[in-house]
Amino acid sequence: MRITITGRHGVVPDELRVRARSLLDRITRVASRPHHGQAIFDADHGRALVELRLHTVRQQVHVATAEGPDHRTALDRAAGRLRRQLDKATRHRRRPSLRALR
Repeated sequence: MRITITGRHGVVPDELRVRARSLLDRITRVASRPHHGQAIFDADHGRALVELRLHTVRQQVHVATAEGPDHRTALDRAAGRLRRQLDKATRHRRRPSLRALR
């Protein structure tokens, strides 16, 4: 899977890049056939913002955005939100179909 890490209005430290890559790697284990992940770091007016995007099968895109006092906290919050989205998607996908109930 391809992972892109981008920084807007600032430089993303190497430690934060490694952390973002490892979080996205862990999260993609839950996703259904992921093929591209993005982590976008933004520093605007003293706020640290992080947006995580995960492109999965059938052109589905899961997006999670979070804000925090620093980028690491915002990254962890966004990762938690993305994980919850994927958990809901997998629960929905695992429901038995009507044909299986017959």
